[in-house]
Amino acid sequence: MPETVDPGAASCPALFVAAPASGQGKTTVTAALARLHTRLGRRVRVFKCGPDFLDPQIHAVASGAPVHNVDLGMCGEADIARRLHAAAREADLILVEGVMGLYDGAPSGADIARRFGIPVMAVIDARAMAQTFGAVAYGLAHYQPGLPFAGVLANHVGSARHADMLRESLPAGMRWFGAVMRDVDAALPERHLGLLQAAEIDDLGARLDRLADHLERTGAAELPPTVAFPVVAVAEIPPLLAGKRIAIAHDAAYGFLYPANVDTLRALGAELAFFSPLAGEGLPAQCDAVWLPGGYPELHGAALAANAGLWVGLRAHVAAGKPVLAECGGLMSLLDAIVDKVGVEHGFAGLLPGRAVMQKRLAALGMQEVDLPGGRLTGHTFHYSRTETPLEPWLRACRPDGGEGEAIYRRGPITASYVHFWFPSNPVAVAGLFGGG
Repeated sequence: MPETVDPGAASCPALFVAAPASGQGKTTVTAALARLHTRLGRRVRVFKCGPDFLDPQIHAVASGAPVHNVDLGMCGEADIARRLHAAAREADLILVEGVMGLYDGAPSGADIARRFGIPVMAVIDARAMAQTFGAVAYGLAHYQPGLPFAGVLANHVGSARHADMLRESLPAGMRWFGAVMRDVDAALPERHLGLLQAAEIDDLGARLDRLADHLERTGAAELPPTVAFPVVAVAEIPPLLAGKRIAIAHDAAYGFLYPANVDTLRALGAELAFFSPLAGEGLPAQCDAVWLPGGYPELHGAALAANAGLWVGLRAHVAAGKPVLAECGGLMSLLDAIVDKVGVEHGFAGLLPGRAVMQKRLAALGMQEVDLPGGRLTGHTFHYSRTETPLEPWLRACRPDGGEGEAIYRRGPITASYVHFWFPSNPVAVAGLFGGG
């Protein structure tokens, strides 16, 4: 019998960029691929596995389009399916960057590739290996059954002879996507949470073009196989925030914004007003609620502490009973002070008692779920500071394994936590945080 084709499916060439571990060059290669195909006049849509904020900023510059996160735990299968289908309807190429190693986590990047049938290209850092390259590639391809493994790309290759040895080591029939030569000057700069934010890399465009040039020499301009992404029903979002004007901090100090969260607020009917605390701006006029997202306030302590007008305006906003949602760096900013990584204390909003103290080691990492009055909201935590406060938690998030998660603080109209919430997981609960419903 002829194969049945879903009439609502949208088809598009797609590639899942994976690796055996973090630090192999997934982000660099994905961004370079996006830049290369965009330069060729193709519409590229990039997705990032996991809750990452930094890699998507790089990919957005490389592709010229917003980058959404995909994670079976935080986002859910239906949300991912809807976003992939929407991208396939408008794109010439879909790229999905994995997280950590291909099989790391439960669920893993491999689970996403397998669930949606996206061919996997493994990026392997070949700096310290030769024939073992083939063994690593074989293991990635065969560790779990049913993975649509497409082939491998060698990264940080030292010479043409080195590339030949790597290629010759591959099992028969495995595709060789090429070799990217070592180029320190094109590498993307990093700090303790990962890559620098895109806006902080002055020559990002030039670096991306240089990386794209390297990939072009491997034959990477060829499109990957086409994948059919079925249509998924979209739940209607009630306009619970219609008539509400939400002020959103957004700059290098408060840059951890999921585009999907912004889209959710707009779908709820909110008017959004972005402002830059780092540039000395205060709250936008006539705002009904404020969102202070995560970021790096500790790196800009002196400049933010000097923005007295913002903190005065924020105190007046809270005194008027208007909602504030503060996530991670936003929570830190509402405390009396932040102690930066060199031990200097900076005075901040003073709306919550206590201080945030930066640590040399990671303080918390992982997925989170919290049951709010409006329902369960998913998210994640990733921070290097600890909070010293006498405040008792209003609620506690929990980890997916049932263990205790981050504290959620509530003081008057303020809701604050280290959790970065994924708004699409429950728009009704989100509306409640901003005074809607």
